[in-house]
Parts: sequence; structure tokens; C-alpha cells
Amino acid sequence: MTGLVALLAFLLGVPQGAAPAPTAAKETPPEAGPPKDFRVPAARKLTLDNGLAVTFVQYGSTPKTTVALEVRAGNVDEAPAQVWLADLTADMLVEGTKTRSAAQIAEQAASMGGSVNVSVTPDMTEIASDVLRESAPDAVRLVADVARNPAFPEQDFANRKGDRLRQLAIQRSQPRALATEKFLSVLYPDHPYGRYLPKQESLNALTVEQARAFHQANFSAARSHLYVVGQFDEKQVEAAVREAFGDWNRGAPAPDRKPTPRAERAVYLVDRPGAVQSTLYVGMPVSADPSNPDYVKLLVTNALLGGSFMSRITSNIREQKGYTYSPGSSVSTRRHDAYWAETADVTTKDTGASLKEIFAEISRLQKEPPSAEELKGIQRYAAGIFVLQNSSRRGIVSQLRFVDLNGLPDDYLATYVQRVYAVTPQDVQEMAAKYIQDGRAAIVVVGDLKVVKDQVATYGTIAD
Repeated sequence: MTGLVALLAFLLGVPQGAAPAPTAAKETPPEAGPPKDFRVPAARKLTLDNGLAVTFVQYGSTPKTTVALEVRAGNVDEAPAQVWLADLTADMLVEGTKTRSAAQIAEQAASMGGSVNVSVTPDMTEIASDVLRESAPDAVRLVADVARNPAFPEQDFANRKGDRLRQLAIQRSQPRALATEKFLSVLYPDHPYGRYLPKQESLNALTVEQARAFHQANFSAARSHLYVVGQFDEKQVEAAVREAFGDWNRGAPAPDRKPTPRAERAVYLVDRPGAVQSTLYVGMPVSADPSNPDYVKLLVTNALLGGSFMSRITSNIREQKGYTYSPGSSVSTRRHDAYWAETADVTTKDTGASLKEIFAEISRLQKEPPSAEELKGIQRYAAGIFVLQNSSRRGIVSQLRFVDLNGLPDDYLATYVQRVYAVTPQDVQEMAAKYIQDGRAAIVVVGDLKVVKDQVATYGTIAD
């Protein structure tokens, strides 16, 4: 050992026999100052005669612009035998329009310094492009063409459906996807929100005619909101918006498909013979959707309980017990709907013990408020995450879309940080007791049934 120390000293250039350098006294970091008000970039809003809502936000110093069209058309609009029809319809939007081929769409977007990307959520379809500042008006025209005039070439539909069938096969092999599918089907048995993965035969039976019909029924001006965020000439962009979207069919407003989720304590098992891990999905519907005054309090409560790296459940089953590597909880929202859930991949032999600790942490928080110091750290985390989410063009679009989808007040974003810091330890205890009701939890376990069934039998009735 002495020789090793001498060798290290030689390699580091430390003279033989030299006294160790004095260690600097450890300084106490300064106390954090009061939270600064979050300033939302100024927005200008207008509505075209056909009902299209438009929001302009001048933001940042980088000469780029994000143009994003949000259409209230998503998986919620699918029939029971048409799961992923919204996704296939979205796939087809960039496969060509009546005046542009798929290659021409991609080439024009690339010439503007960006691309056109389409994505689908349960409630929305987004068509977006991030381009150089001077190309913003042309990006508006391109997004409008993609949204309004898809050609739906039949051969490309077959290719896209093949891609989706391969994606489905992959997801069917992943325990987290299987757990999510089961959990959502339990919470929303009679609603589109409960249909997560399609059956292979149903997906294979979808046709290009159905995609055309889905587009015609659900894509229109009255169901859409265009966001333009970044650096751009507002006069030129507004002219492009009126030119490209002004004669779009108004259509009917999006229907309100509010669910009535089911909530009862039960255990649902999905067998994966020989699995070395069990995937847990434990949660329940909560009435505090984003329009509820309790929503921000619930988000802070979630961050403390399981929704951050320093949370209680994470500390318990990851750091202390070593049952899992990456657990986490979240408040997942849809339009006028929300649920709380904890997810974790745990070692098979510790499946029951992991559930025991999860429920113990919920119970502890329901019975006793956290310390002011513990809550302060969580509030800093929650406020910091929110500010980061608003520090990019895409982030601002996402936040504005969230506000508009959920009908939130205009000052929601500007007052968010203040409301996070206004949460008290007693609020956290109250939110845990009021909403994270473990007696109503659906418990999904994807794992080796012969090993885990007896472990979890005491946590609820084993259901189908």
C-alpha cells in the first residue's frame, strides 16, 4: 500500500515527504432567496372568421420560429375497433398532399432549416415545424397544406400500417406497455381513454378509406389552434395565416367526451413466465384535473411522494431497499380528467414487499404532514422544472396548448410558481388523504404469476 501511495504521489507530481495540502473549510451555501415571479412571454391572440384560434408569441434571441397546429382530434375520437386510426391518419399527413409529394414536403421543410413532424395524443394531433425566422410564413403555408389537403396514397397507407404492426409487436413484448394497457382498461372500461393498444387483427383491418373519413370528420378550423412562437415578422406571418387557413372549413366543435373512471381496490395480474422483474402500475382516478384549484397542490404532493428523485417512495424502494432502479409517480391528465399512478420495475422476489412499502408511504403522508424543510426542497424542484419547461419555443407551445385544452385562466402560467410556493405541509397531507386513496387503487402486476401471485394476494381481490 505504501508503494502504491508513493507511485500515485510520483504520477501526480507531489514531492516525496511533502505535507498534505490544507483542506479548505467547508462553507455553508447561502440561503436561497425568495422565488422570482415567472414572466410569461407576451402573447397576441386572434380568431379567424372560420373559428381557427391563433396565438403569436415573440420569444428568444435565436432567429428561429416554431409553427404548431394543434387539432382537437386524437385517440379519443376512435371507435372501439379503430384503435390507432388517429395515429395512422397522422402518419399519412406527411405522405403527400394534393399539390406536394412526401419528398417535396420533406425537401421544402429542410430548405427552411427544419422538418414537419406529426404526433398524436389521446386528445390532440399536432402538426409542427421549427424553421429559420425568415421562413416562418412559408412554414405556415406548408403546415396548412399538410393539415388540410392530405392525398392518402393507398400504397403508402399499407406501408405505414406495416410500420404500426411492427410497433405493436414490439410493445406487446414490453412489460411496461402491457401494464399500461391493463391499467387504463381497468380505469376506463367504456371509454376511448381505456384503449391503449389495438388488437392485431383490428389494426390490420384498418383501411385508407377509414383514415380519409377520420380526417374529414375531425380536422377543421373550429377544432384547431395555431401557435407561432419565436422570432418572426408578425405582419407577414399573420398574412400567411389568413391566406393559408382563412377558407378552411369551420366544421363542428370538438365533442366533449368526459369519462367516468372506475375506482375500486383490486389486483390485476398479467403473466410473464420466467420474468426476473415484476412491473407494477398502482394508481387511481383523481378528481383534481388541471381545472381544479387543488391541481397544483396535488402536483407538489406527487413530487414529494413519488414524482421526483428525492421523493419518499423512490428513497424507500430504490435507495433503502434496493427493490428497483427507476420508480416514479405522476399525475397524468387528459381533458377534464386525471389519475395518479406509481410505476416501478421491481425484482420478482420483492414484488409483495414493494407494494407494502408503496402503500406504507402513502399512508404515512396521509397521517402526518411533511416537514417544512422537506417541502421546501420539493417546491424548489417543482418550480425549477416548470421554468425549464418554459425555456424553449417547443416548451412554450406545450404549455399554451395545455392551458387552452383545459380551459385554464390567462394567468395560469404567470402565477404557477407562486402557487407552488404557497403550498403548505398541511396542504400536502390533505391532498394525499383526499386524492391518493389507496383503498381505491387498481394494482397491476406484470410478472411471473407462479412466483408473485401469493405475494400480492393480500393487497386486494385478484380480478380479471
